[in-house]
Amino acid sequence: MIHPTAIVDKSATLEEGVELGPYVVIDGPVRIGAGTRICAHAHIEGHTDIGSECVISPFASVGGPPQDHSYDGATSLCRVGDRTLIREGVTINRGTSEGSVTQVGNDCMLMSNSHVAHDCMIEDHVTMSSGVLLAGHVTLCHHAVLGGAAMVQQFGRVGEYTMISGATLMTRDAAPFMTYSERCVCHGVNRVGMRRGGFDRESIDEVRHLHRKIFRETANLKGAAKSLLGTTKTKAGERLLEFVLVDSKRGIGSKRQGRIDTEIDAT
Repeated sequence: MIHPTAIVDKSATLEEGVELGPYVVIDGPVRIGAGTRICAHAHIEGHTDIGSECVISPFASVGGPPQDHSYDGATSLCRVGDRTLIREGVTINRGTSEGSVTQVGNDCMLMSNSHVAHDCMIEDHVTMSSGVLLAGHVTLCHHAVLGGAAMVQQFGRVGEYTMISGATLMTRDAAPFMTYSERCVCHGVNRVGMRRGGFDRESIDEVRHLHRKIFRETANLKGAAKSLLGTTKTKAGERLLEFVLVDSKRGIGSKRQGRIDTEIDAT
C-alpha cells in the first residue's frame, strides 16, 4: 500500500502490510516493520529501523543526522520499537559517533512537535506530551510520563513511573516513582501512576516512606539511601535506592516547594 507520490530508496526494506501515504520519503537503508503506517509527508532516513504496527504521522522526521557540532558523518543508528505512535512534527535524530544508537522502545507515544536528540534511550511505555524536548544522551526509563513542553538537559535520566509536569526544566535526574515540576522540584510520590502500573499497597507505602527519609529529612540523599540499604521489603523500594546510589550521575532533583505528598489517600 504505497501511494504513487511516495519516494522509496532502493536500499530500504518494507515488510508485509506497510502503508506509505502521499509524499512520504524513505531515504537510505531504512527497515520498516510489518503493519506500520507512515502518513503523508513523513521523512525517514539513514540507518533507521522502525518496528511493527507503528504509526508515524504527517511531517515527522525520523533518523535525521544529529544536531551536534562534533558529528563527522559517522554511520550511526536510529531504532524505534513496536506499536509506537509518533505524532505530527516529531523529530528523532540518530546517534553521533560511529555505531551509536538513538532508541525509542515499544508502545511509546511521542506527541506533536516533541524532539528526541542524538544518543537518547527511551524505554518501553513512555509518554512524551506535545513540545517535550530531550537533549543528547537522555534516558527515559519505562512508563515515564512527561507533560507538555517539559525539557530534560543532556545526560539527564528520568526514572520509571516518574511524572514530569508541563513546562518543567530538569537539569538534574528525576527519581523513579516521583512527581516533578518547576525546576527539578520533587513534590512527592506518583501514587496514581504506581497504582495504574499494578503496584500493591505495600510497595506504594514503602516508596512513600523512603521518599520522606531520603528527600525530606536530610539534604544528603545518598547518605540517607545508604543508611536504608537492607531495610526494603519490595522491589519498588529496592529500585528507588538503586537509582539514588548507582544510576544517577547528575544528582537528583529534590527541592521542596509548596505542599507535597499528602497523608490522605482516597483509596
